Amino acid sequence: MTRITIVTDAWHPQVNGVVRSIENTNAELERMGVEVCMVTPQSFHSVPCPTYPEIRLSVAGYRRVSREIEKSQPSYVHIATEGPLGFMARRWCIKHGMRFSTSYHTRFPEYVAARFPVPESWLYAFVRWFHNGGSACMVATPSLESELNARGVKNLKRWSRGIDSAQFFPREKIARPFGLPRPIYMTVGRVSVEKNLPEFLDLDLPGSKVVIGDGPARADLEGRYPNVLFTGVKTGRELADAYAQADVFVFPSKTDTFGNTILEALASGVPVAAFPVTGPIDILGGFPKAGALNDDLRTACLAALGCAPDAALSLSKSYSWETASRQFLNNVTSAASSGMPEFYAASTA
Repeated sequence: MTRITIVTDAWHPQVNGVVRSIENTNAELERMGVEVCMVTPQSFHSVPCPTYPEIRLSVAGYRRVSREIEKSQPSYVHIATEGPLGFMARRWCIKHGMRFSTSYHTRFPEYVAARFPVPESWLYAFVRWFHNGGSACMVATPSLESELNARGVKNLKRWSRGIDSAQFFPREKIARPFGLPRPIYMTVGRVSVEKNLPEFLDLDLPGSKVVIGDGPARADLEGRYPNVLFTGVKTGRELADAYAQADVFVFPSKTDTFGNTILEALASGVPVAAFPVTGPIDILGGFPKAGALNDDLRTACLAALGCAPDAALSLSKSYSWETASRQFLNNVTSAASSGMPEFYAASTA
């Protein structure tokens, strides 16, 4: 049986796109007869991430991580994140001659630079070092692939995303959802600095604004924007019901590499407003009836208000977790059979 060991620093109880992407991919892989073994922070002592306590950083030495990987007896290893566990797994793979794949989910340099005075150029040097050690680095979109290629990241492979249409689909709209007047402009995700929420919350828009999610910036933003409804985290049916009551889904982030929430909104029949950046431009570019992209987010929001819910729903149907998971599996297996990266060959010679 094919056995893939996935090493990730992002896992429960975190609620984010990385965790959801891995979960949905794992479910599809298991349906394909692939055994998936996880190495996550749940197996180790962890400490809160500075400036972002909701994220836990694993405190584990190389031997502990090695034992967890070896216990799974992997046919293939995929390293999902550039955190402490990912670093140790990378070291184990190189030491044992195990070719591995990685994935680039988060703009790590921008994420760190937003919190600490570290030059992005240094951080991108780390990104190149980390990912070029593998035989494949998976990215979700063409624009991100082009960007990372220009920064010197090699062996880039596409791993798209999907949507659970059994959970996210249009519902009948009620007159005053959340007790608020329409139109409802909604965003969903972590309430943190890299999500660029003030760009949305500062807009002069008709109707109401709703933020679903939690994070380190929530208390500050709730104080600054008393007319905005912050609901906290919603999951499952409650989350899907909430999406379906929006008139426009607003995606203000300029640092995400994809935007799973965009697909969730589209599948709920909700047009999307966003900046024309990596993620939104890859999903919505060429589909103006499903949403609006503009460097002026207010213009995008008002334009999206006139877009067609049916067009949004139709666009979402071009994404499936089965297709995305087959991409992932092909990338993992082809990485293992490819030639060694230059530095990898030198380090194991």
